[in-house]
Amino acid sequence: MVQKHMPSPVGHALAGVAAAWTADLMPGRRVWRTADPRASFVRRAGGTLTLACAALGALPDLDLALSRHRAVTHSIGAVILVSIIASVVTGWVNRKVQSSKFKVQGSVVRITLMCAAAYGSHLLLDWLAVDMTKPYGLRMLWPFSDRWYISGLDWFPPTERREFFSLAAFRINLFAMVYETAVLLPVLGVLWLVRVKALTGFLAEAAGRDHPSQ
Repeated sequence: MVQKHMPSPVGHALAGVAAAWTADLMPGRRVWRTADPRASFVRRAGGTLTLACAALGALPDLDLALSRHRAVTHSIGAVILVSIIASVVTGWVNRKVQSSKFKVQGSVVRITLMCAAAYGSHLLLDWLAVDMTKPYGLRMLWPFSDRWYISGLDWFPPTERREFFSLAAFRINLFAMVYETAVLLPVLGVLWLVRVKALTGFLAEAAGRDHPSQ
């Protein structure tokens, strides 16, 4: 099977988190807003939900095990399917643990949007990446269109999956991961600062409600 060049799982996972955190900026109650400032970094970053969004960012490349890469799993149809699954699972979890302290403290709409954005970030990175194998790009609009789309901007360098353990592949993949990290980590840093500022504002607002002025 001929494999295409693409961003690495590291880049896709980082992009998945960035997309999810961006979607989480919508107004309303957030999971991470309830975390104590002294809590672990993972909990303040969104805990299991953020880890799930990182996994969703890399998930479309599971089709490497199939005969055709960047097709159905790399499409708006797949994003819609992920959105439906996320909404059903979130609603089910909220109903099951209504009285539990482990309740998912977020609306179905918010978490569905975060999961869809995380999965969709994979499509965006592949669309912006170098592709050296025909047909170029991905079937982004399936099932509404069978056309293959590529931006031609080549913002993300290729990775090598065919001779994975060779020295040349190691160099190519290492460069790609370093480049992706250099591009995406600053974005995550900015989003983290926004989250911290929003959390501070939320806690101050909550304290004001608990202690009204006389």
